[in-house]
Amino acid sequence: MEVNQIIKEKNLKLTPARIEVLEMLMSKNRPISYEDIKDELSMDKATFYRNIAKFEKSSIIRSFESNDKKRYFSLEQNFHPHFICTKCDTISCLSEKNLIDMDGYKIESIIIKGICPLCLT
Repeated sequence: MEVNQIIKEKNLKLTPARIEVLEMLMSKNRPISYEDIKDELSMDKATFYRNIAKFEKSSIIRSFESNDKKRYFSLEQNFHPHFICTKCDTISCLSEKNLIDMDGYKIESIIIKGICPLCLT
């Protein structure tokens, strides 16, 4: 789905900052933090977080906090679990979508913490 279409479907105003943030999220193959992309953005930190808040409220993106106390963002439509290494703070996307199945519950986030293969060796 195109960025413009996603924004319009959620009845949000189409602004250059919103387009830029969503395009950035779509181009990355992993959850990203502000610190990961700040040098690539043409907006200030306040504008970034203001738009992120709108996107979260509109269920366009999801966020979670990692061990490094940074907030990471990914598109809602690509829901999948994440693994956070407690030694190196690397975040990995897991392909298994249904790690946990609970009747009567809607799971909105799965974060698994442990030690990654690289840190185990």
